[in-house]
Amino acid sequence: MKKFLLPLLFLFLFILESLFVQLIPENLFGSHKIWVPHLLFSAVLFLTIYGGRKYGIIYGAVYGLLFDIVYTEILGINLFLYAFVAYIVSKIMHVLQNNIIVSYIVSLFGIALLEIGVYEMDTLIGVTQLSFMSFVEMRLYSTLLFNAIFLLIAAYPFKKYFEKYFHVLRDE
Repeated sequence: MKKFLLPLLFLFLFILESLFVQLIPENLFGSHKIWVPHLLFSAVLFLTIYGGRKYGIIYGAVYGLLFDIVYTEILGINLFLYAFVAYIVSKIMHVLQNNIIVSYIVSLFGIALLEIGVYEMDTLIGVTQLSFMSFVEMRLYSTLLFNAIFLLIAAYPFKKYFEKYFHVLRDE
């Protein structure tokens, strides 16, 4: 039964992410700002940090593909970037101390990498004509601010849950 709790948590965050977009007003950070909640991806990053690289990459790939299927018209961008950024975060955490503050900052860095990666892929294939500075001003800052607030609330529960979950799995 406990093995199903982790996928259910990620599925809940996937659904909650779309509810945030539906329920929070568009002009939360101003009329020209676009903010994107990355609740699911934040959990993938914390899973990578506290559960291990293998789980982070697998869950990143699976839920990145699910995100692509449901929300985007181009399959593969989030599939690749979720797993790739989880891998980069795991490498960064091998160098840095593993505490909640460093995990918080590295997770925000991972969200920034994801956003910039999606922007660059969209620019490369011609989906967007937005300049990089316009992207940073309109989307990146507000997205990082929103996700920083979310991580202030969720970082400690994520840390405790993933540590406890993988401790129980190791004991079985």
